[in-house]
Amino acid sequence: MSGRPVSGEHLPSGGHLARARALLAEHPVVDGHNDLPWALRAQVRYDLDRRDIATDQSAHLHTDLPRLRAGGVGAQFWSVYVRSDYAGDTAVTACLEQVDAVRQLLARYPDDIQAATTADEMEAARDRGRIASLMGAEGGHSIGNSLGTLRALGRLGVRYMTLTHNDTIDWADSATDDPRHDGLTRFGEEVVREMNRVGMLVDLSHVAPSTMRDALRTTEAPVVFSHSSSRAVCDHPRNIPDEVLAQLPANGGVAMATFVPKFILPAAVEWTARADANMRAHGLHPLDTTGDARKVHDAFERDNPRPIATVATVADHLDHMREVAGIDHLGIGGDFDGTAFLPEGLDSVAGYPLLVAELLRRRWSEADLAKLTWHNAVRVLRDAEAVARDLCTRRGPSNATIEELDGPLLCLPE
Repeated sequence: MSGRPVSGEHLPSGGHLARARALLAEHPVVDGHNDLPWALRAQVRYDLDRRDIATDQSAHLHTDLPRLRAGGVGAQFWSVYVRSDYAGDTAVTACLEQVDAVRQLLARYPDDIQAATTADEMEAARDRGRIASLMGAEGGHSIGNSLGTLRALGRLGVRYMTLTHNDTIDWADSATDDPRHDGLTRFGEEVVREMNRVGMLVDLSHVAPSTMRDALRTTEAPVVFSHSSSRAVCDHPRNIPDEVLAQLPANGGVAMATFVPKFILPAAVEWTARADANMRAHGLHPLDTTGDARKVHDAFERDNPRPIATVATVADHLDHMREVAGIDHLGIGGDFDGTAFLPEGLDSVAGYPLLVAELLRRRWSEADLAKLTWHNAVRVLRDAEAVARDLCTRRGPSNATIEELDGPLLCLPE
């Protein structure tokens, strides 16, 4: 999982790198999305003795504690993702198991990671030299069409929910599936309102542009894109159109650029489609990163060399996103341990200084970089908390059901 050797051809100079590390010591990275819990589930069924992240896990994972420290990470949103082909109680149970996995990590490594559910707790963890650990549920299928389950996840510490994953769900259209609702249904809008009331960030990564627009129209709190880049720079449906990025200043939200090559490098889009088809032909899920899946990936790559994204590729997205949305509305969401391939120089969580150094080389100011790495993400969570406090004085929990708001669910053909 450590990636191909770094050539150095596309990497920043040592002077910029030293400045980047000094900046990250003061303003560490808040990363919006890391799939370590799912990788632990898929590889070792949460056996933390077999994947002890206090030690070097570069043979298996993009993430371990030494590399988080080396990367200048001060806060991490751990994705409590479950596959979108899980549904109903199966999805809810798997999501709860993912939450439990994060709790196990917190209990095992208390000197390195510290639970955080608020902006103040993020800053308190940083001040103690700990990595603030938050959770985000990836995909609305994880609540089983239940606002009560949504609230329960919130009480367990889940601080954002991505409204969909790769598949359209009963109340929201996904970016990578056929639309069924032209955005959000009435129940989907109620989900957004209830997330606002409980202080859970509405995450618009993975959703269709129509869903983005409906959520921005409905929400009373800032939104996030936990791991999405610019569609104008790379025309992939997982990215954010400029007309949506331009709405973030009025909303107050933050778009966190991702590192996944197939979302950021145009040449990688077609290559990845063929690689995914090859995985399915071998009976494997395209997102599978287990050992057997890795062998299939490697064999395909030997015969079909993949286009290589670089640190500069990510910086190109951030340059454009800053131009459209403004510096106050940018962050970073690498998607480590949720993808088989990563850019040169960003092949693990240790790579963030290289990205900051590249942005320094492009004359980003240190004040702007501090917003990108730390301050914007902390501010958006604090603002959502303020909205929740106000809403809780004006309305109680919603007990609406999807049947009441949208009518009977249709059984779609396989």
